[in-house]
Amino acid sequence: MKKKSLLIFMTLMLCVGILAGCGSNSANGANEKVVIGYFPNINHVPAMIAKDKGYFEQQLGDGTTVEYKTFADGAAFMTALKTGEIDAGLVGPGPAMNNYSTGADVRIIAGASTGGTVVLAREGSGITSPEDLAGKTFITPAVGCTHDVQYETYLQDLGITSERIGGTMKHLTGNPAQYSAMLQAGKIDIAVAPEPWAAQIQVETGAEVVIPWNEISFGETLPASILVTSGDMIENHNETIEKIVAAHKEAVTFIEENPQEAKEITIKDIKETTGQELDQEVVDLAWERIGFTYEVDKDAVQAFADSSYTLKFLKDQPNFTELIDDQFINTATASR
Repeated sequence: MKKKSLLIFMTLMLCVGILAGCGSNSANGANEKVVIGYFPNINHVPAMIAKDKGYFEQQLGDGTTVEYKTFADGAAFMTALKTGEIDAGLVGPGPAMNNYSTGADVRIIAGASTGGTVVLAREGSGITSPEDLAGKTFITPAVGCTHDVQYETYLQDLGITSERIGGTMKHLTGNPAQYSAMLQAGKIDIAVAPEPWAAQIQVETGAEVVIPWNEISFGETLPASILVTSGDMIENHNETIEKIVAAHKEAVTFIEENPQEAKEITIKDIKETTGQELDQEVVDLAWERIGFTYEVDKDAVQAFADSSYTLKFLKDQPNFTELIDDQFINTATASR
């Protein structure tokens, strides 16, 4: 009886070991579940397309479940990446750089979009040019986010800075979906908004563009959104990351080849996520201010990081030689 009991116990332990080896941390790089994060704005359209078309599922195979989580700001996204709540996803370069500089395990593995940051002034504010912005109240999604750094870099050249570093501009943060209401209520003078919210603000409130997307600092060169993951995922699940990048490249290619359908998918996804349905007019206007690419301009990323340091968003002079890992851009292939 004892031998029989021992045999049963060993058989059960063997089964447990086999099952444990098939989980999300399996050594062969295949994950039972992969979680992708992104924001509900037009800079993050590649994630919406990949989600709608099932590109991640197709690349990763039938043995993998793909889940999606959306975020309102980069801080929440980076917390989710650091805690393992998400495995990869789209975020602005600002949060990725800031967290990398403080020791976070994050790597940029592809670009996603460029452009899309617009600075608008409240109707009736008396602001007609960037020189009028001193002493005004502005809002961005977060302190030190991509849009914030672009805006403050531009104004620093004019000798205008925020109260955070001894200047006169007052800074608030909040969800871009709320900017129209805040402008109309007079709570803010300036909205530094990502698309499609910049276009939405224009249509809803009559706000004037003070700094266009292609004139704000790094507007045409800096990745507005990037695909990131952790160094741990690259090291231990390399094949999974390669497939994620391949799916991402498919999504970018789809946007280039099918812009109208991509717009329809974007409208649907943003409505499902935020409860707000964007007008076609808004999406068309926003689309003109965005470029989609999976390439990463390393020089632009470093220049942006140097400015973040100058503006005291980063404590130490940054060196992002190891932050960008472009091996997957070159090796990942589309399945279509």
